[in-house]
Amino acid sequence: MKQRIITALILAPLVILAIFYLSLPWFMVALATVTIIGSWEWTQFVNASSRYLALVPAVIVGIASYVWLAPDGISFHSLNDSHYVLLIIGSLWWLFSSFLAISYPKSRPWWENSSFLRHLFGLLTLIPFFWSVVFLRAENIALDSYHGARLVLFVCFIVWAADSGAYFVGKSFGKHKMAPAVSPNKTIEGLLGGVVAAMLVGWIFADLFSIQFTSVPVMLVTILLTVVISVLGDLVESMFKRVSGIKDSSNIIPGHGGVLDRIDSLTAAFPVFASLYFIL
Repeated sequence: MKQRIITALILAPLVILAIFYLSLPWFMVALATVTIIGSWEWTQFVNASSRYLALVPAVIVGIASYVWLAPDGISFHSLNDSHYVLLIIGSLWWLFSSFLAISYPKSRPWWENSSFLRHLFGLLTLIPFFWSVVFLRAENIALDSYHGARLVLFVCFIVWAADSGAYFVGKSFGKHKMAPAVSPNKTIEGLLGGVVAAMLVGWIFADLFSIQFTSVPVMLVTILLTVVISVLGDLVESMFKRVSGIKDSSNIIPGHGGVLDRIDSLTAAFPVFASLYFIL
């Protein structure tokens, strides 16, 4: 626990500084590095003779998505149909994968022995995550260079609040398991506690960060859906690790495991939040 706290105290300020003070191109480079590491960790979930070969599809699709979306730093000021398609694909993936996690182990035979599907699941997890963060970071950047940074940090805050609320409420009052075959410690009571915590934090920081929603109900629905999917996103990675016989995705972060272990909730939250924020 001491190592976890020390690592968090070091990493959290670095992440916040990167979000606010890196230019958009350098922010994309930093985020791409995180995504590539996450893709490398995902190769453990793929039935492949070589992890290096298993990484190739992620690299190819990542480059193709870069070419497809034409990230020139200007097109992001106004999202086009291609951007919305990617966000919607990412959101639909998390609805489907959440169903896989909740219905586990009944859903396991559908995909367990398919290397193609395991590759595809990784791409659907990490590629929309990368672009949804970039789209939010670039939002209104020409008029306010920090507006997008506040949006990105806002999503991080509500997810972190949900994680903390779910942990403490679940530990104190949790009785009804969400998906005992995947993660025995996650409960319905914990989920509700996480939603309440995220709502409070979201309400406060939407005002402090000057984040505009079309209405209060839209803001609350956006936070609610983002948080629920983020909690389920954690279950999804736990499901893949359980099937692959892995406890942590790696040990790259002292006391915290791997990159995927730290961003599992965020990979689900960002595409869903971005879709709701830009569409609603």
